[in-house]
Amino acid sequence: MRGTATSEAEVTNISRQGFWILLDDRELFLSLDDFPWFKDAKIDEILDLERPHPDHLRWPKLDVDLTIGSIEHPERYPLKSGSQHR
Repeated sequence: MRGTATSEAEVTNISRQGFWILLDDRELFLSLDDFPWFKDAKIDEILDLERPHPDHLRWPKLDVDLTIGSIEHPERYPLKSGSQHR
């Protein structure tokens, strides 16, 4: 008998404007303008992505946690970090 299916998240592409995440059956784009915490991140820090809950993503090396809703609708979450550089 197979184990319980888990739904993973994966970074599929990175550009100067942002990066894409494959999440279930869709691809989401995270613009660096909307998510400034990733602007100075190293590639391996962005690729180190966890999905601890169905609606929650975590980048442990960057100490960044985001809900799927904030990625889908960043205009609903205007609060950004005051520190954009690490």
